[in-house]
Amino acid sequence: MTRLNLVLLVAVLASALYLVRTQYESRQLFAEIDRAESEARKLEIEHERLKVEKRAKATPLRVEKLAKEQLQMRTASPAITQYVTSKGAASGARPSEAPAP
Repeated sequence: MTRLNLVLLVAVLASALYLVRTQYESRQLFAEIDRAESEARKLEIEHERLKVEKRAKATPLRVEKLAKEQLQMRTASPAITQYVTSKGAASGARPSEAPAP
């Protein structure tokens, strides 16, 4: 009888230790999930902020201003536009039939 009691006591202690370990791991995993969700929310907010900033920087007026100021570009007008024609188009031949140079 004492052997059976001893075996049962060891089994109860083992299951109790296993239960404690499992609960501890469960709490750790829950805390890790909470941290990951928090980080995901922060990244989502940062992504939205960056999208708004990108839209603000890509407005046509800003792009035109930068093109004029930094690249010294100017708007195209018929007076400064040059049209390029190919030899084949000038002789009436189709582009696919144009002779190779």
